[in-house]
Amino acid sequence: MTMLTSAAARAALEPAVSLFHGLADPARLAILQLLMGGEKKVVQITDHLGLAQSTVSQHLACLRECDLVNVRPEGRSSLYSIAHPQLLDMLLSAEQLLEAAGDKVVLCKNYGTTAR
Repeated sequence: MTMLTSAAARAALEPAVSLFHGLADPARLAILQLLMGGEKKVVQITDHLGLAQSTVSQHLACLRECDLVNVRPEGRSSLYSIAHPQLLDMLLSAEQLLEAAGDKVVLCKNYGTTAR
């Protein structure tokens, strides 16, 4: 196995960095959590999350562009769903990790709620 230079190692991590950066937005993460329960229309998402339709639509467009959600037309509206079962697995694993780590993540001085 060849050692990657630090620049090459950082470049190899960019896709993961981009994925986690996209998931770091509270609205996008909330939308994905809601979609874990199955397909939803925009109006269902806005009603459940209390977000403006334009906000939800922008976040769904971002998630579609990143190939994290699918959309399929149904009549005059569209239904959104998680595009890859691996994303479901990752989100469920994250929930389990957060249960195991407890308050340590929230209280982290670098990334917890007090750091923001």
